Amino acid sequence: MNLHDFDEIRPYSADEMPVIFKELLADRQFNRIMWAVLPGIPRGLRNALLRLMYRGVKTSQDFQLRFMKPIVCYLIWKCTNGMTFDYPKDANKHGRYVFLSNHRDIVLDSAFLDVALFKHGFERTVEIGIGDNLLIYPWIKKLVRMNKAFTVRRGLTTHEMMRSSVLMSQYIHFAVNAKQENVWIAQREGRAKDSDDRTQDSVLKMFCLGAPEELVKRPGITPGEATVEALKDLHIVPLTISYEYDPCDYLKAEEFQFKRDVPGWKKSKQDDLNNMKTGMLGKKGRVHYELSPCIDPWLSTLDASLPKKDIFRLVAEHIDREIHSRYRLYPCNWIALDLLDGTDHSDKYSGKDKLSFEKYLQGQIAKVKVPNPDHAFLRERMLTMYANPARNYLAATQS
Repeated sequence: MNLHDFDEIRPYSADEMPVIFKELLADRQFNRIMWAVLPGIPRGLRNALLRLMYRGVKTSQDFQLRFMKPIVCYLIWKCTNGMTFDYPKDANKHGRYVFLSNHRDIVLDSAFLDVALFKHGFERTVEIGIGDNLLIYPWIKKLVRMNKAFTVRRGLTTHEMMRSSVLMSQYIHFAVNAKQENVWIAQREGRAKDSDDRTQDSVLKMFCLGAPEELVKRPGITPGEATVEALKDLHIVPLTISYEYDPCDYLKAEEFQFKRDVPGWKKSKQDDLNNMKTGMLGKKGRVHYELSPCIDPWLSTLDASLPKKDIFRLVAEHIDREIHSRYRLYPCNWIALDLLDGTDHSDKYSGKDKLSFEKYLQGQIAKVKVPNPDHAFLRERMLTMYANPARNYLAATQS
């Protein structure tokens, strides 16, 4: 396969970047955003400055480092109390991986990872899968495709979904092995609203749909062996993302009540935009990213005679243990666990921590906009979001 087989979903290539950049500068909605970012600067001067910044940009990674890295570093400074990053000491920084991650923020999960990888000497940043439901304006689609994003199509029929999944799988294998790029993708479709992070079998099955035929259809190869080979071809690295505070927690709690009280309720495009804005600009407290070892050696220990469904289950469970055991837990996680489960982890926090978290919860619940807010229900939902990482950490480290 070649790059143009993926034209409908892939990021822009190097030779397409200059044309798309000019189109962005001419886009009226994009210029409105630039006016908000750089107020008071006339459009002609602003575009001249952007063109000057673009000089020397040849690839999407150049674009990330020139344009996006300063913005992300600013958000880390403004919206977090510091970001830390850990990885195995023997990690190959020149390798190519699929970083399979729990999901906290629609935009920043991969952006923070890019900054961390670059800062710590990894050779490549990541291409990312982003749902087309978020690409509601042409300028957003252009900008994210310049920023190494490939499109994940949503809202399809069963037949269309199968074709889309095969194409995306083929592209991920192509990106890792032919383009020599890293890929970031969430362990499930959408965020876990209650922070109970679990790898969906469907994501692993998707990875296998587009594996190279010469790898998985060799004479004599069993279905189990083909599944293992398809997964090893992607060099999957589990990634754990830990936020002290989730700025979208009250929006998630709000969504829980809407779904409980309003039959057939669904988020609107405006809801998606509000989530994106709140996730990007809201306060997150401390943030920690941690890479697990690549799962290739572990995959080699699997019994390939097992049925495919058992292999997918075992792989998902292994990835979940790797992610859960590397959570960075904060006082709010232990406080929430104790309040819900009646446990005692008071050695992990102080009385001041508890008062501060209670005040935080009250402030977030006050932001919820539903006709008849059920405060007890909303509080329980938010406590569950903060307790589940602690529950999963304990289960993973004590097993």
